[in-house]
Formats: sequence, structure tokens, C-alpha cells
Amino acid sequence: MKLAIVNGPNLNLLGQREPEIYGTESLDDINGWIAGQSAFAEDELTFFQSNHEGAIIDFLHDRRGQIDGAVINAGALTHYSYAIRDAIAAVDYPVAEVHLSDISSREPFRQQSVIKDVCVAQITGLGKQGYVEALLKVKQELPG
Repeated sequence: MKLAIVNGPNLNLLGQREPEIYGTESLDDINGWIAGQSAFAEDELTFFQSNHEGAIIDFLHDRRGQIDGAVINAGALTHYSYAIRDAIAAVDYPVAEVHLSDISSREPFRQQSVIKDVCVAQITGLGKQGYVEALLKVKQELPG
């Protein structure tokens, strides 16, 4: 299967930004760990990160007909980007939402996800393991 892992704003600073919340591993460390998981040994994984809403939307759109599914950690865009919500709703593949921290126990503005309803699952608070769980949820949605 062809799967994409999409990370939004500020996730390029993982390991440096608020390590007490997000941990000390970099995004490259986490991506490498995901790629090394045996559950995805037969899959083709594409990793993408951008601090720009439009670039994330373009990535999602451009992968229509090219990938089987995706996982997105939209970062702060989760809480207000109806444009990303609409992009997820418009693609022809399942998308799962993931967050390293438990957004339901964070500040009130972080508890709202405008993309949740167009995703096949929302996984929060499991750290990097959340990406694996989200990818497995996406794979469950696919035929065969």
C-alpha cells in the first residue's frame, strides 16, 4: 500500500519545542521509527511536513489517485482550518488524524478539531505510537 504521513506547522521543531509535551525526538527520528515498523514493511511510505496550510492542501490534492491512505497531524491547523477539512473531505482515500499529545486534556482551544469528522479515526495522546495506530486504522479502511 502507498501511505502518506503529513505533518503540519511547528512539527519540524519536535525535540526542541516544548519537550515536556512533545518529547525529545525529532520529526526525522519519529519518521525513521515509523518506517522501521514491521507492520509497514510491505508499504510505500511518504513523509511530508509543511508550516504552510496551502502546501498541505496541495499535497493532499496532488496525491489523489496516487496513494491508498494518509495520516495527518495538522498541528494547530487542526483547530481552525476548514480549508484542510475540506481538502480531506475531497480526496479519494481515507485519512486518519493523529496528535502526539492528548488534545482533549490541553488548553480549551486545542480540544476542538474541525477535521475529526472527515477523518476515519482520531488518535491522540499516544506519542509516536499514535502514528502507527492511525496508519493501521487507515489500512483497515482499505479493501483487501
